[in-house]
Amino acid sequence: MLKRMLAGTALTALSVGIATAANAQGAISDGKIKIGVLNDRSGIYADVAGEGSAVAARMAAEEFGNAIDGMPIEVVVADHQNKADIAANITRQWIDREQVDVVADVPNSAAALAVQEITRDKNRIFLMSGPGSSRLTGDACSPTGLHWTYDNHALAAGTARALTQEGKTSWYFLTADYAFGQSLEAETTAVVKELGGQVMGGVRHPLGNSDFSSFLLQAQGSGAQVIGLANAGNDTTNAIKQANEFGITQAGQTLAGMLLFISDVHALGLDAAQGLVATTGFYWDMDDETRAWSAKYQEKMGSKPTMVHAGVYSSVKHYLKAVQAAKTDESKAVVSKMHELPIQDMFAKNGKLLSNGRMVHDMYLARVKSPSESKGPWDYYDIVRTIPGDQAYLDAAASGCKIAQK
Repeated sequence: MLKRMLAGTALTALSVGIATAANAQGAISDGKIKIGVLNDRSGIYADVAGEGSAVAARMAAEEFGNAIDGMPIEVVVADHQNKADIAANITRQWIDREQVDVVADVPNSAAALAVQEITRDKNRIFLMSGPGSSRLTGDACSPTGLHWTYDNHALAAGTARALTQEGKTSWYFLTADYAFGQSLEAETTAVVKELGGQVMGGVRHPLGNSDFSSFLLQAQGSGAQVIGLANAGNDTTNAIKQANEFGITQAGQTLAGMLLFISDVHALGLDAAQGLVATTGFYWDMDDETRAWSAKYQEKMGSKPTMVHAGVYSSVKHYLKAVQAAKTDESKAVVSKMHELPIQDMFAKNGKLLSNGRMVHDMYLARVKSPSESKGPWDYYDIVRTIPGDQAYLDAAASGCKIAQK
């Protein structure tokens, strides 16, 4: 087990910083606090996460002067190509050969579940911003896995609850056929049925699908009031574009993007996206603090951040605060300190970490503005209401996490 202690006092000029030691596998520290940002850098989630997540992690490191007590902070990146086996192989190599201390982001729930197993076994911290599966803090939870930005339960608690309570009680699903989509459909179905609604059917599509015509025709033929898009990224935007071409919303059915990012709205344009309801953990124009941070991010990336980017920044910053406070980067000590320290930043107001690794914070129900309502570029959301964190997320005891039950 890799373990390095931060020196409490400087004995000599060479001893300031983190003392190094061999881990159980014989690996020796390379003298750095190393953060690996692992995500989709070239596919359907590249705008949602991609390079923006690496930029966000670096922004967090910069706030510490890119070092803690003389120990440099390094951010490395890799593309998992939305494949669980590639994500697993990169994670093993990072830990075993490159002494990476923490893995961050990892959109794509199948990839995240694979990374969770490895980081659990190898006692490394996993800061999840991109994935949505509630299993990550449920039956697949880990003592070193922290789920930060959102999950499928929170998405359903926002969007599905809002639409069903408006009287749109019959649903049909277009679902990405992998762990995330299946989980999101299940969570949304539970909310709809709890409120007296019904699910009239659904169809599953491959990840990275380009032609939704046959799926949309089935959804249209179902007569359901709501077509729930249990997918994300380019899959969501392609489905919405093609639904507009078929006149589905004009004919009276409602499209519900169960995971809609501001980058999706930007790609669609307000003409196509107006009126869509979304549940988000972050919006750049919430207050002075979110606007200031988002302006710095935009200087580097040329776009406003998604909630995934904001969540990566927040989770990495809190991790680094914990390393600094614990005076070690040993995983269990740092996780303990992360639970202990308050979470208060531009992303999370009074956030808290539950025993199952879920970071609880407020979520927001947003409605996409019409072109006439928007005052300029990226002015896309009206925040309809705040969803308190304890309403958005499952209590740890109800999550199915065995750690939380002890």
